[in-house]
Amino acid sequence: MNRRIIYPLLIVPLLLGLLGPWSAQGAFVQCPGDVDMDGVSDDPNIQCIHLAGADGFARMADGYSQYMLGFGLVDPSTLETEVVANYTLKSWCPAPLIVVKEGHELYLTMTNVGMAVRTDLFDPHSIHWHGFPHAAPIFDGLPEPSPTAVMGASFTYAYFAAQPGNYFYHCHVEASEHMQMGMIGPLWVTPAQDDLPNGTVLAGGFVHHTGYTYAYNDGDGSTYYDVGYPVQLTGFDSNFHDASETIQPLPFAAMKDNYPMINGRGYPYNINTFDPDAMPADPNAIVNKEGFISQRYHSLIQAAAGDKILLRVSNVSTTDIWAITTTLGVPMKIVGRGAELLRGETGIDTSYEVQVLNVGGGQAYDVIVDTAGVEPGTYFLHTTNLNFMCNNQEERGGLITEIVISPLI
Repeated sequence: MNRRIIYPLLIVPLLLGLLGPWSAQGAFVQCPGDVDMDGVSDDPNIQCIHLAGADGFARMADGYSQYMLGFGLVDPSTLETEVVANYTLKSWCPAPLIVVKEGHELYLTMTNVGMAVRTDLFDPHSIHWHGFPHAAPIFDGLPEPSPTAVMGASFTYAYFAAQPGNYFYHCHVEASEHMQMGMIGPLWVTPAQDDLPNGTVLAGGFVHHTGYTYAYNDGDGSTYYDVGYPVQLTGFDSNFHDASETIQPLPFAAMKDNYPMINGRGYPYNINTFDPDAMPADPNAIVNKEGFISQRYHSLIQAAAGDKILLRVSNVSTTDIWAITTTLGVPMKIVGRGAELLRGETGIDTSYEVQVLNVGGGQAYDVIVDTAGVEPGTYFLHTTNLNFMCNNQEERGGLITEIVISPLI
């Protein structure tokens, strides 16, 4: 039997042995309002999510298998005693998208299921909601003032989603290492304005209808959009990841991303719209070396002519500032930055239009693209940093995706 096949069969029992009584005791999930104990709160204003901090693998767009760390989504029906066994090597790239309504409570449990490939390490993990303005220190995820979950342990973070916007979350333990390794995911808080009564008239005469969506509580419909997409910019340094897998000193000072990606995949892998939950399995699915679908989010942007597209852009790279543009021939309107609606103290609209958007590490923008007047066809969203339009040595990859505008029916 091939050594690569034997390896995972051996390391999971080994990890369970190392965890000993912790794995037998199981995860500890707190979900207020869960009357029927199905892992889902029966209070409509409470959302419970369970993540597993783990290691795993991703497949780069040139076919290279990359070791990584990440968070995986735990099915609420999973028995607490089975979380470690079932979610080892099940990390996602990027971590699961979390969407919460403004005014709702989020109880986010993270269970550290250990690193099956690196059984010599006992790293704790945490969740840091980047940019969240009201977090109590105990729930902030910084290892200095906050608890962190060691192997086999769980910790539940409690948040009140008071402010809509485009955020992301990541592990803050050994942050540069764990973020480079992939422990990052998108997080959005949708505005209360989405749920206004049908026919509500906003400032300027804009009429809200049921089903309308906005980036923020703008009061005038100026952040209305028809379709929204994540554009999470990141990258892997294969030398850093390989050194981590093979137990070598980590080259922090030489960290340099050579696999730039949007939503965890380089182009053209990122326009593959396979269904990760299809049964039977989608034959076009991108699977890693363990046969697991770790890269679940595509980046193909689709809209009808005349639609307004909301792009929730963030740069979570640990090494680079990136600039993006489109070939649509229309400007990008920046309506939000750092989960804040762009308005002055007097309420004056400070949104602005650009042809090229520079996004630094840790920054997030809400971008609306109005396709009115754009002819149906296929266009591109790409970086203007030409050296990042690649998958390592393979050209015409990396930070590129397609925008498909279909005729209005």
